[in-house]
Amino acid sequence: MGNTANMPPMTFERRHLTNEQLRQLYVAIAKPRRIEEKMLILLRQGKVSKWFSGIGQEGIAVGVTQALEPDEYILPLHRNLGVFTGRNMPLGRLFAQWQGKMSGFSKGRERSFHFGSNEHHIVGMISHLGPQLCVADGIALANVLQNKHKVVVAFTGDGGTSEGDFHEALNVAAVWNLPVIFIIENNGYGLSTPTNEQFKAETLVSRAQGYGMKGKRIYGNNLLEVYHTISEIAQDIRETPEPWLIECMTFRMRGHEEASGVKYVPKELFELWQVKDPVENYQNWLLAEGVIDEAFVTETRKAIDDEIEAGLKLAFDEPEVTPNTETELNDIYAPYTTASVAPGEATREMRLVDAVSDGLREGMRKHDNLVIMGQDVAEYGGVFKITDGFAAEFGKHRVRNTPICESVILSAGLGMSVGGMKSVIEMQFADFVTSGFNAVVNNLAKSYWRWGQNADVVVRMPSGAGVGAGPFHSQSNESWFAHTPGLKVVFPSNPYDAKGLLLASIDDPNPVMFFEHKALYRSLTGEVPEGYYTVPLGKAKVVREGADLSIITYGMGVHWALDALKEFPDIQCRDTDLRCCCRWTMTPYVATVQRLAKPLCYLDTPHPGIGAESRLDKRALLHPP
Repeated sequence: MGNTANMPPMTFERRHLTNEQLRQLYVAIAKPRRIEEKMLILLRQGKVSKWFSGIGQEGIAVGVTQALEPDEYILPLHRNLGVFTGRNMPLGRLFAQWQGKMSGFSKGRERSFHFGSNEHHIVGMISHLGPQLCVADGIALANVLQNKHKVVVAFTGDGGTSEGDFHEALNVAAVWNLPVIFIIENNGYGLSTPTNEQFKAETLVSRAQGYGMKGKRIYGNNLLEVYHTISEIAQDIRETPEPWLIECMTFRMRGHEEASGVKYVPKELFELWQVKDPVENYQNWLLAEGVIDEAFVTETRKAIDDEIEAGLKLAFDEPEVTPNTETELNDIYAPYTTASVAPGEATREMRLVDAVSDGLREGMRKHDNLVIMGQDVAEYGGVFKITDGFAAEFGKHRVRNTPICESVILSAGLGMSVGGMKSVIEMQFADFVTSGFNAVVNNLAKSYWRWGQNADVVVRMPSGAGVGAGPFHSQSNESWFAHTPGLKVVFPSNPYDAKGLLLASIDDPNPVMFFEHKALYRSLTGEVPEGYYTVPLGKAKVVREGADLSIITYGMGVHWALDALKEFPDIQCRDTDLRCCCRWTMTPYVATVQRLAKPLCYLDTPHPGIGAESRLDKRALLHPP
């Protein structure tokens, strides 16, 4: 078991803080404790259904939040109530969130701390924990690129440090000198697993050395120690960006969640840590120093309790959520009206690979807040040379080589969007996206639906077989993402569309998975307009008209279909290029397929394929009567 109890006696240093500041810190730490105590009562009364308690750990969340500027982003976890109250979130909305009411921050979709608020500069967590650290990298990078002189703080627990995202996030932050403070709340347990069964290192902060970054271990229950430490580090790295790893030693006095209980924790640990309570110790010190008196304590508690009761009344009086399909569907994507920019008259013949490159270049010229990230994309120009010369034209701050760490870079794309920037992230091969699958389907795809934060990210995916590259460089994995609400999946079949669709994808504030079939890169040419133009997303193209049957396909499938039809000149076939492989692009073609006697689909894979998103009877598509 982690030796979290062997901490020195708790001593408080006021340093430069005035009496008023010390009192403000007391109110800040008393508030989450009073809320917690009320929640436990409501839980026993059956008025709330679950609770993740942070009793015993409040000093960390409160100290960190109070040390930061109000517009600096924090990425908290379950037990960081002091972050939310410290950012002055209205308690009515906070309680409505936990009760699953519409006025909550996620419109009743989650009854937990899985939400964020840009108004309060808080990024919502997901249960996988590690991605929070990666998203923080993206926000910090956006701050640096825009010269904002701001820090970002991301929380994790001792258990979360075993995740791969922990390693990737710290490594990238160190390599790029990002102003991120990574907070480890070491409370001795990952749910019920003690620290000696989680890692071998004597301390977690010792890992900082391995990344070439600074680290410090502090007493997480000492509010002033946390406050002073974060204040000083933040002040330094706002001007001279670099990451820090802070290990905060603490202990939670309740179970992982209330339902889990505490039987797995030795009784003596509770006895040791009870006397180290962060609220009581700070309160007693203030009383001893004469900064507050008992009347102040009583008045503070009453004021907080009154605010709690008023907030609870608002939440409990609010009606239960009435499901509304239209509302749910409207919140899948950030609002955006696709604008069609007509091409100019000048054209030149381009291969598909050249059209993609030209589209990226035009996008970089139009959007000065656009950054390209990926392995070997700078001086080397990418493995397919699509970004060749980009670093020289736009600078390495905008064309960024990354370590081999798909997960953190994809999550950082979301962070960049939080920071008001766009990103194009290149997967060297589409197969490698599996290393960042969680970042795509659980963060990029769901962030707008969960808490209104769009992900202005395009993920470029060289894919497809036919080039003898085996199972790890040839997969056609677009259907994985076509089944995920919140993503837009684009797959051009020709150079003209490749450039126009890519530029439209960059303009779109939603996450786009942009697939490029490698076998078409240098084998297919066509006339492509010079300059900037777009092909609107969601509009398929009829490649060939016909009334006998219809072929619905995309990408390489368009060419397979045209080649096949050459063998049957008497068949009048309608060949439709979807361009975008999502349900919202398939719907207009349902009626077409249903009225034809013999519809066909050229899919990436039939189990399950893109055709499933059309809401048609798939058996009819694959085996027409």
